[in-house]
Amino acid sequence: MTVDRALHTGPEDVLGAATLERMALAPAYNRWMFDRLERWIGSRVLEVGSGIGNMSQFFAERDKVVLTATAAAYRERLRERFRDRPGVSVRDLSLPGVPPDLAGQQFDTIICLNVLEHIEDDAGTLKSLRSLLEPGGRLVLLVPALQFIYGPLDRAPGHYRRYSRKRLRERYADAGLRMRHLEHFNMAGILGWWFTGRVLRRELIPTGSLALYDRLVPLFRLERLLPVRIGQSLIAIGERSQ
Repeated sequence: MTVDRALHTGPEDVLGAATLERMALAPAYNRWMFDRLERWIGSRVLEVGSGIGNMSQFFAERDKVVLTATAAAYRERLRERFRDRPGVSVRDLSLPGVPPDLAGQQFDTIICLNVLEHIEDDAGTLKSLRSLLEPGGRLVLLVPALQFIYGPLDRAPGHYRRYSRKRLRERYADAGLRMRHLEHFNMAGILGWWFTGRVLRRELIPTGSLALYDRLVPLFRLERLLPVRIGQSLIAIGERSQ
């Protein structure tokens, strides 16, 4: 649920900042998400849209970590939070453009969690990210899934879309990325997202609901035992073959 907006002046920016702060209070959920991604993360990492570091904290000890944010306030907060981590640096990044100080670098892992849906040109963005991967490098992507639950919780913070497996496969192929792994994540979140957004017409997840959900994460983790599942999000691991 990472949201990274340029300035906190409009309604989308306020909601994005509020979402980041609320998700910082959901440690079990954040840990669960990272646990599902960890095996794909290498030692030289670029994170797209780091926000306030809710997920960055889990891989900040890697050899090289570049955190990015479009908002200066977020970049300042990231520098302060990780000032004791010598391998961590912070950069501005507004995709699909890539600044010169990043264009010459290559990473074995790019992490992009709940960011791509905020970018209108998702195809161009994936091509830009591929250019920053070394051969064999991996894009670790998490995006919202299931267009039928798209509502105020998506529209208000500026989501252009939710994704299907088909769309992600097509976008990866067009960008020159080989799909290594694709799975749904967070089955339990579907009903809550639909009800809060489509029925209650809320634009922000209530703190009480989020706290309850976080306490139930140990139960929700059991979804991995199901032979077939659907989920609120999609995890897609792409690889640059050359």
